Amino acid sequence: MPVRAERQNGRMGEMGEVRIRRALPRDEKALAELDRLTWSPEHSVMPRPAPGGHFYDRFHLPEHFLVAELGDRVVGYTRLVQPLLQPSAAHVRQIQGLAVDPAAQGRGVGRLLLEAAVAEARRQGASKLTLRVLSGNTTARRLYERLGFTVEGVLKDEFLIEGRGVDDVLMALFL
Repeated sequence: MPVRAERQNGRMGEMGEVRIRRALPRDEKALAELDRLTWSPEHSVMPRPAPGGHFYDRFHLPEHFLVAELGDRVVGYTRLVQPLLQPSAAHVRQIQGLAVDPAAQGRGVGRLLLEAAVAEARRQGASKLTLRVLSGNTTARRLYERLGFTVEGVLKDEFLIEGRGVDDVLMALFL
C-alpha cells in the first residue's frame, strides 16, 4: 500500500515518498527505537520504554501494525486491532497507538498512517473505528477530528500521570 507523500498538498515533497506497509518481524528494532524516541507523559500511560527492550510480544504482533517508511527508514507506526474478541464486537477495530518520528512530524505522516488504518479497517469488514487519546494531546485530537473522528465519551481522571489526573477521551469514526 505505497502512498506518495506529495498527496499532502506538497508539504512532504522534500521528504520523498512515504510508503505505508504492514510491519514485519525485522522492523522490531526500529519500532522499539521509535517508541522510545516518541514517548512522552503527554501521550502515553505506559512507563517510558527501556533501551534495548522488545516491541513485539504475544499481544503486539507484527500483523497488528502499519508502518510509515521513508526510504529504508521507519518513521511512524500505528496499531490496529479488534479490541474485544467477541462475535458481537467483530465490526469494531481500534487504533491503539500512533507514533511519528519527530523529524517527520508536521508533514502528514500521521495522517497517512491514519488513512491507511481506516482503509485497512474497512478491508477487514469493520463499520466502526475507535481510539483513545489523552485529553492533553491536543495535536493528536485535532488530527483525529480532521479525519472525521468524534468524541463518544470522556473518562474523567482515568489516569494519574506525574501526580495529576488526566482524562481519557474516547473517539470513533463510523465507516
